[in-house]
Amino acid sequence: MQNNRRQGPGLAPPTVDRWTLLLCSFILEAAWGQMNCAGHQVLRVLAKDEEQLSLLRDLENLKTQKVDFWWGPARPSLPVDMRVPFSELDDIKADLESHGLVYSVMIKNVQELLDQEREAMAKAHQLERSTSSFSYSSYHTLEEIVSEYGKDHILTDILKVMDIFIELVTNPDGFALTHSTTPLRQSGWQHSHAWESGPNRLWRKNKSSRPGVLCTGVDLNRNWKSDFGGNGSNSNPCSETYHGPLPRSEPEVAAIVDFITGHGNFKALISIHSYSQMLTYPYGHCVEPISDQTELYNLAKDAVRAMSEVHRIKYLFGSISTTLYVATGVTVDWAYDNGIKYAFTFELRDTGRYGFLLPATQIIPTTQETWVAMRTIMEHTLNHPY
Repeated sequence: MQNNRRQGPGLAPPTVDRWTLLLCSFILEAAWGQMNCAGHQVLRVLAKDEEQLSLLRDLENLKTQKVDFWWGPARPSLPVDMRVPFSELDDIKADLESHGLVYSVMIKNVQELLDQEREAMAKAHQLERSTSSFSYSSYHTLEEIVSEYGKDHILTDILKVMDIFIELVTNPDGFALTHSTTPLRQSGWQHSHAWESGPNRLWRKNKSSRPGVLCTGVDLNRNWKSDFGGNGSNSNPCSETYHGPLPRSEPEVAAIVDFITGHGNFKALISIHSYSQMLTYPYGHCVEPISDQTELYNLAKDAVRAMSEVHRIKYLFGSISTTLYVATGVTVDWAYDNGIKYAFTFELRDTGRYGFLLPATQIIPTTQETWVAMRTIMEHTLNHPY
């Protein structure tokens, strides 16, 4: 493999010798049947100006980097969170320091959190098998979740007065992969990201593949027909924010679009993500306020206030582009453009201490506070027909 070392202000990629080591690591990960994140750290970087943000964007866009951005570069007021493999830590930290970028370690060893989660899941599964009950305080596989549909009495009572359509998992193939012991694929090492090689609890895209494309998956929240392919998405198939070849190219997105447009009369759409503790509404693709800005702002404020009264957890609120970052091809922008006024996105706990590896002990408190916010939105929708 040729070493094209990057020059100029950007951050430098690894050397050829290190790529050789990474190749061995990639093969072992596939052989073991479970991605190993031993020694991986999540760094939080604070950029003080646009120049430093540009350096981080250069790092994010390097095709030969293994850094996984959990929170990408958006604006100087927002932190950047990235998971860095152990083999890259020294180089990445040195590069950050050489450019005056201040960072802190949010997660010292990602594998420890993964091991704790896996152990808790195993214990919960054994308990459920012995007691024939469902534990809401642990994570579950897709099969375990689906088996409980229709057994929640509170949900059943709500459905007596409102039609609520719940898609439990928007990305079932990707979700199943995170619990699978079957490697996704074992292509040769070129730029196919080591974490595409097998089971990965941190996998975020779907599993679509195309002839001639080495990397797998599309970011489903960039694949909607609303300013598709613009800022905040990526045309590189190896990027975590790859928008796909065309809007609605992914079956998961197409299925939702067909259902909503075929059914009609949808008045609210709520999309739930993690993490950062935010409640946002359109637009993501531009900073100009929507025509219903005042109403949605006040509704979001009421919902966040209701959330804070449960466990005193603070959520930010506002439009996606002004509160989080500019993102195109997103779900709620499409919903709003297609006549669904009450379109909201939740970014649940936390703000980075655990990131995507939120402990299972926080499942119940998170759902308790999220439920009251959703109920606030649903009640407003019911009382303000349009």
